[in-house]
Amino acid sequence: MVVAGGIVPFHLARSPVRGRLIRLGALADALLSRHDNPKPVSEIAGQSLALVAGMASALKFQGSFSLQIKGDGPVSTLLADSTDRGDLRFFARLREDADRDALPEGAKAILGEGYLAFTVDQGPDMERHQGVVDLAGDNLSDMAMHYFRTSEQHDCWIKLFCAHTDNGWRAGALILERIAAEGGIDVLEQEDDAWETACTFAETLGEGEMFDEDLTSEDLIARLFGTLDVFSGTPRALAYGCRCSRARLASVLERFSEDDLDHMVENGAVTMNCEFCNTGFSFTRDELGERTT
Repeated sequence: MVVAGGIVPFHLARSPVRGRLIRLGALADALLSRHDNPKPVSEIAGQSLALVAGMASALKFQGSFSLQIKGDGPVSTLLADSTDRGDLRFFARLREDADRDALPEGAKAILGEGYLAFTVDQGPDMERHQGVVDLAGDNLSDMAMHYFRTSEQHDCWIKLFCAHTDNGWRAGALILERIAAEGGIDVLEQEDDAWETACTFAETLGEGEMFDEDLTSEDLIARLFGTLDVFSGTPRALAYGCRCSRARLASVLERFSEDDLDHMVENGAVTMNCEFCNTGFSFTRDELGERTT
């Protein structure tokens, strides 16, 4: 599934503000519905997908942007990533003792205490860049802004959305970034005012507008920032993009001993599930024998 205009970049004229509006549309339902997660988990997973989609769209090279969260709450691990082309995937892992039918609402309660890491992967020939901060904030938007404020010293305003609507799961995000500029005190004060004004306008965005499928992204951007001389850029696509394969999972099984593989056989085959797309791959013992001898 591909959403042709999933991300629309924009900038404000004569202002240190650039932004991106991310709307996953039906792609959110396709991704989230592949997993049997409780509603509060799907909500934060959808927000994570919108977040990494927006961040990956700013990459100037072929690579990926990932979010990883580990905490001591009911959700022990959350991972979402996007390639520079907008290929999205995620998985969330609940603790074995978590009560799926009585999970608390909100990211803080679900994740507990722990850490958040953003990783930029530029491919096998380049070193990965990773930043890690503690989980701070009541929601994922606050946690992400805390990261950019403390790890990157970069002004970034983020508002994330995810909800189950009449049309299925929908997710989105509005991201503003402040562009560094040179100037004297007067110029910096003007830029401070412009940044604060843009953030104030962005804060008015509600769930109803974000998920209104009759309202185009360009029109929504104009509605929010039209009085600030806003210009929309070229839309970018988002897509379902798990990178698993039968060959890749087989290579994982090659690391196991013959005895371990024998114990893993059920009904004549070893089955491995990809945690990202929840797809199962089955291998006969003869196939694995050929690979491991």
